[in-house]
Amino acid sequence: MSVKEIRFPDGHCVPAIGQGTWYMGERNSDIAQEVRALRAGLDLGLTLIDTAEMYGDGGAERVVGQAIAGRRDEVFLVSKVYPQNAGGQKALTACENSLRRLKTAHLDLYLLHWRGGIPLAQTVDAMMWLQQDGKIARWGVSNLDVADLQELWSLTGGDACMTDQVLYHLASRGIEYDLLPWCRERRLPVMAYCPLAQAGKLRTGLMHHEAVQGIAAELGTSAAQVLLAWVIREPGVVAIPKASSLAHVKENAGALAITLSAEHLVALDRAFPAPLGKTALNSA
Repeated sequence: MSVKEIRFPDGHCVPAIGQGTWYMGERNSDIAQEVRALRAGLDLGLTLIDTAEMYGDGGAERVVGQAIAGRRDEVFLVSKVYPQNAGGQKALTACENSLRRLKTAHLDLYLLHWRGGIPLAQTVDAMMWLQQDGKIARWGVSNLDVADLQELWSLTGGDACMTDQVLYHLASRGIEYDLLPWCRERRLPVMAYCPLAQAGKLRTGLMHHEAVQGIAAELGTSAAQVLLAWVIREPGVVAIPKASSLAHVKENAGALAITLSAEHLVALDRAFPAPLGKTALNSA
């Protein structure tokens, strides 16, 4: 299988599909299955695992900690800090708490989950302290739009940001108007959360849309695989779908080998057109 990869500004590469953990760790009855799914993903080469202190009030980090036990060296581990914790001593404490739940000494990437009241300059300072202390290897942001990134880049050390994680899927293409081009100019990867849309009518509509279904039938794949292949169709985007069952993990990994043709992309563009103007970032 030819595996698509994305490259961070420091040269480190990861597969273009990782494993998301939103809504994991919320029910004790699901934990064993969630752990098995994440481990299966590692077996299939999905070595990036994304989590956050917010998910399950730390429960998702505990699930990840169980899943990576004995396999930490295989994993590119990402977590996120609440905006109210993203500065000063609160940031150091939040990171240490995440590390404790994950049962690891360091994160490969630590993200500001979304922008809050703490000035970005204080967040940059906190990230630099955590790097110097060896608790994080890299840092980035999530849910920041172009104006926020421009402000970040104007700060001393702000251009050390390694990624912006945003919602992106076939029915939510707003980032293509200005955010995605801005990031590509700076070789800044974008991490796409909810690449299949969240559970609900929108996700169901995407999965069952005739254009998506037709391409899936032609390629002998699932609709979910078509949607994931679309998100990672060009360099610089990594998709992080939720990986809570063995079947879904295998399906996600299989999407790495799928290449959509120009005709497929035209059909999907016709069904879900790219934005013609600026739109606000979606978060759900």
